[in-house]
Amino acid sequence: MSARTLPLLFLNLGGEMLYILDQRLRAQSIPGEKARKDEWTDVDRKRVMNDIITTMFNKKFMEELFKPQELYSKKALRTVYDRLAHASIMRLNQASMDKLYDLMTMAFKYQVLLCPRPKDILLVTFNHLDAIKDFISDSPGILNQVDETLRQLIETYSCLSAGEFQLIRQTLLIFFQDMHIRVSIFLKDKVQNSNGRFVLPISGPVPWGTEVPGLIRVFNHNGDEVKRTEFTTDGNYVTPQREGSFDLYGDRVLKLGTNMYSVSRPVETHMSGSSKNLASHAKENTVPNPLAKEEMNFLARLLGGLEVKTPGGSETGFRLNLFTTDEEEEHAALTRPEELSYKVINIEATQEPGRRAELSRILGELEVAEPRPASSGKGEDLLALMDGL
Repeated sequence: MSARTLPLLFLNLGGEMLYILDQRLRAQSIPGEKARKDEWTDVDRKRVMNDIITTMFNKKFMEELFKPQELYSKKALRTVYDRLAHASIMRLNQASMDKLYDLMTMAFKYQVLLCPRPKDILLVTFNHLDAIKDFISDSPGILNQVDETLRQLIETYSCLSAGEFQLIRQTLLIFFQDMHIRVSIFLKDKVQNSNGRFVLPISGPVPWGTEVPGLIRVFNHNGDEVKRTEFTTDGNYVTPQREGSFDLYGDRVLKLGTNMYSVSRPVETHMSGSSKNLASHAKENTVPNPLAKEEMNFLARLLGGLEVKTPGGSETGFRLNLFTTDEEEEHAALTRPEELSYKVINIEATQEPGRRAELSRILGELEVAEPRPASSGKGEDLLALMDGL
């Protein structure tokens, strides 16, 4: 597995999360002069987006994220997004948070599958960050945080070989391989089957730097072409006009990773039969993981910089429902298998010995089904950094 995959996974999933939240907040917002105290306004939406993006691109958090390290388990990563989604006055119930995470993961999985070449995953990431910059275009300070992350991406990934990007793509696909959640947008567009698996096209632009299939060339031992044979293909392939820009600003050309929620339409998620079968066997396959505590120690370090804002004084937190009605949200919470619902884990990085002991007790009880290999590379093992707690 690639030790350079985590930043791309986090940023792309985070971008999809912001797309969904922005769409839902716009759909539920009320004009400021008409809104009651417990209703969303556009001012609230902007505040939520600014708070989450500020937290997401926190400098110390990004520094930890970009250090070479293996991917963490799905449960551990989900904990990060739980914390991130609640880094503002917004509050999500468990069912809405589950639905949000399902939409995020399936959208990015589809984008990874459709990438013409492994390196284009970087263009997908740039598309997400470009769109995030549009969300906070009137906040120069936050814009600078996102630009700094873009520069870090360019510095880290521009020098990688095609083989290293292929390893990153394989690592991402391994992470997503057992996730088959049906999404209404994909089902309506006929890009997803009823079992939650994606339908990949056999037509369209070929990867940049390659030729349209249909010609076989034969060369002799001197490297001279001696024969050509043409063949027909079932797909309708075209050569791309130009390569997408990997610069700080520029035309990415590739449309994967742009906001598919910009046109308002309802989005529903459903578990496929295979996912239900996986859920039924989840308890059988779950065994205590000796690395679980170490993994969550790392998360405590990582999340220490993510401040969850608790409404103070007379200010109340606003609840966001990702379902059409409260009844739908309650039904989803009741019908979702417990094995597929992620628990929200609140972690406070603090110097107080009592809190540290409590954290150790909680971490000791956690079971994470996927072990994390020991860290390697030029950075120290992140787990050792927990000594400061």
